[in-house]
Amino acid sequence: MVGAISKFFTAVVNKYLPDPLVFAMLLTILVFGLGITITPHGPMEMVQMWGGGFWNLLAFSMQMALVLVTGHALASSPLIRKGLGKMASIAKTPAQGVMLVTFASAVACIVNWGFGLVVGAMFAREVARRIPKSDYRLLIASAYIGFLTWHGGLSGSIPLVAATKGNPLEKTVGLIPISHTLFSTYNIVITLALIITLPFLTKMMMRKDYVEVDPALLKEEPSTQKQLSDTATIAEKLEESRILAYIIGAFGTVYLVYYFMNKGFDLNINIVNLIFFIAGIILHGTPMAYMRAVQNAARGTAGILIQFPFYAGIQIMMEHSGLGGIITNWFIHISNQSTFPVLTFLSSGLVNFAVPSGGGHWVVQGPFVMPAAQALDADLGKAAMAIAYGEAWMNMAQPFWALPALAIAGLGVRDIMGFCATALIWSGLIFMAGLYFL
Repeated sequence: MVGAISKFFTAVVNKYLPDPLVFAMLLTILVFGLGITITPHGPMEMVQMWGGGFWNLLAFSMQMALVLVTGHALASSPLIRKGLGKMASIAKTPAQGVMLVTFASAVACIVNWGFGLVVGAMFAREVARRIPKSDYRLLIASAYIGFLTWHGGLSGSIPLVAATKGNPLEKTVGLIPISHTLFSTYNIVITLALIITLPFLTKMMMRKDYVEVDPALLKEEPSTQKQLSDTATIAEKLEESRILAYIIGAFGTVYLVYYFMNKGFDLNINIVNLIFFIAGIILHGTPMAYMRAVQNAARGTAGILIQFPFYAGIQIMMEHSGLGGIITNWFIHISNQSTFPVLTFLSSGLVNFAVPSGGGHWVVQGPFVMPAAQALDADLGKAAMAIAYGEAWMNMAQPFWALPALAIAGLGVRDIMGFCATALIWSGLIFMAGLYFL
C-alpha cells in the first residue's frame, strides 16, 4: 500500500515538478498575482516589495552554503569517513539501511537541524556504498524525511524565539517558556512518534523496480593530502603545515569551550558551522588539504546561491502586502478553541510554500495567530508549535530545504519528492492527532 502510494507520487512528481529554480520563479509569480488580487496593493508596489527584499537572505544564504561546504569537507576527512562507514556497516540489507538512515537523520535533526540535514545525506551515501542493491534515491529521501523532527528539537527556531526576551510578540502575549513547547507532553509524544514510525514508513516505500545508482555518485573523493618533495619551498611547507592547522584548531576549540561554558547548549547555525570548520581543518591536518576538500564541496552550492534570493523576495511580498496575514486569518476565523491548533497547523503548511523558514513564519503568522489564541483562551505554547509543525511538515512538498542534501547526493529534486510526499501524508496525521488530542 505505502509502496504503491510512493510510486504514484513519484510518477506525478516526475511529470509535473520542475527544477527548484523554476519552482521558485513560479511561486514568485503566484504570490505577486495573489498580492495584486486580494490585497490593496498594486503591481508596482508588489514589484517594489519583491525587489527591495530580494537580497534580504544574503547572510542566511551564506550560512546555508557554509553548512553544506564545511559539513561536506568534514565528512570527507579520513577519520569521519571511517566513522560513518562503521556506522553504516550496522545495516546488512537495503531495508535495514533505509531504516537506519531515517532514524539517524531524525535523531540528528533533533540535536540541530543544520547538523542533521547535512550529516543525514552523507550517512545515506555511506550506506549506499556498503549495501548492494540499495535504492539510492530512497536513502537520500529518508535522510530528508528525518528533517520532519527538527522543529520539535533543540534548534526549533519558533519555540526558542517565543521564549526569548525582546522577541516581537513579547509585549502582546508575553514569553512562552520551552516547558510549554519543546518539553511539553504533546511535543515529546509527537516527536517520539515520528522517530519510531518514520523508519518503518520508509521501509514500506521500498520497491522492486528501483533505479540503480550511478556508480559515479558514490565514488570516493580523492585524497586531499599532498606529499612534499625535498625541494619544497617555504611557501609550500606553510601550505601543508600541520602546526599551522593545529594552532587555528586550538583557537577554535578554546572559543567553543568558552562559548558552551557561558551560553549552555545554544547550538545555533553559526556555532554548527564553526564546529564543522574547526573539526575539518584539524582532521584534514593542513591548510591546503582542507582547502582542497572545500573546493570539492563548493560545487554543490549553486542551487542555494541562486534560489534563496527568490524566496527572500517572496517572503517580503507575503509579509509587507499582508497576504500571509489574510491566509492565516481565514483559518483563524473558522476555528474554535479545540480546532484552533490544527487549523493553525494547516495554515502554516500553506504559508510554507511561499515562506519556507521557521523565523519567517513567526514574523508572518505570529502577529495573527498568537493574539487569536489568547482571545480563544487556547494554549499559547501549542499555538506556537502548531506554526512550527506546519513549517516542518510542508517541507516534504517544498524543495527549499532539500537543496543541501541533494547537492551532497548529486541528485535532483524529482528523485526524492515522490517519497517525501508519502511522508507528508503520514506525518500530517501524527501532527494533527497530537495537536488535537494531547
